[in-house]
Amino acid sequence: MSVELNLPAELVPAVCAWFAENGRTFPWRETSDPYKIWLSEIMLQQTRIEAVIPYYRRFLEAFPDPASLAAAPDDRLMKLWEGLGYYSRARNLKKAAVIIARDYGGSLPPDAALLRSLPGIGDYTAGAVASIAFGLPEPAVDGNVLRVIARLAALEDDVTLPATKKAVTDALSRIYPMGRDAALFTEGLMELGEAVCPPSGPPSCGSCPLAGLCRARASGTVSRYPVRSPKKERRVEERSVFLLRASDGKYLLRRRKEGLLRGLFEFPSLPGRMAFPENGDVRRALDLLIPGIAGETDPVPSPAYLGAAKHLFTHVEWQMFGFEIDLPVPAPQNENPKNPPDEVWAEAAAIRETLAVPTAFRAWMRKLR
Repeated sequence: MSVELNLPAELVPAVCAWFAENGRTFPWRETSDPYKIWLSEIMLQQTRIEAVIPYYRRFLEAFPDPASLAAAPDDRLMKLWEGLGYYSRARNLKKAAVIIARDYGGSLPPDAALLRSLPGIGDYTAGAVASIAFGLPEPAVDGNVLRVIARLAALEDDVTLPATKKAVTDALSRIYPMGRDAALFTEGLMELGEAVCPPSGPPSCGSCPLAGLCRARASGTVSRYPVRSPKKERRVEERSVFLLRASDGKYLLRRRKEGLLRGLFEFPSLPGRMAFPENGDVRRALDLLIPGIAGETDPVPSPAYLGAAKHLFTHVEWQMFGFEIDLPVPAPQNENPKNPPDEVWAEAAAIRETLAVPTAFRAWMRKLR
């Protein structure tokens, strides 16, 4: 930014008083436990509040403190997280819990810099936990806060740029309160961005405590802000997904070893949209999916088309085409069903109850028999 951003000091009491009177009630707002506040902030990233609440409660029943989370079996952790997406959040939660249990006596450190050093905790989460749980004057600047401040100050800078976020953070730091007001101010700014000054639809300026301070409202240009560069289009990938069902009713799943879905179980798939005009095409597909299996399948089974589905990730869109193939051979035995290996044959009930399968495959989970 070419000019230093300055915010009016009246911003703080206006937001704190409004939130104390109008803040919505959520489970994580009924506790001062830093662990529970941290968990909620991680779960709420890129996820709707309504979707988070049941996951939050179930997670705390299973792992009520950092020590229990640090000792959590990975498969159980991922099963509890199943459906929330962005699975690296769960992996980083456990990594951070291990450090907290080992280095900080099982309690989150009351210091933003130390919080920031933990896996999965960036500037926003460190600021949120520091201010809400510990009453420290640490800003927590996310998209909601950027939108509120951009409209309040009629900010012409692109809010997607790190320099703009830093300028907003610095401006807030100069007026940030301490103690209980730090928590009220942090949660109040978030609440304004979610409920009053939302990213889509018209803002409720008539019920906003900052209406009298808002430059965008005064100039009738609220819809102009925040300024942001256009998003890049998602890359589209076509995939053919296979429900391979053995003669004893068990399906094949494999644990992904890399990428966004690392550690989760998925149905075998091949790139592109498959077509099977001849038996030879089925044999080739089977040999790619399970090397050597084609020699055991005579006659060659006919794939049943299960329809199409799509799933949106942040930067890529999967367009999926499902097929079910009934194999004339039983599934091999898993050596230790309680500790699933990277390749598992399991019945539908066991898949639903014990294996962590990402939401991307939900359409195919519904096809299990």
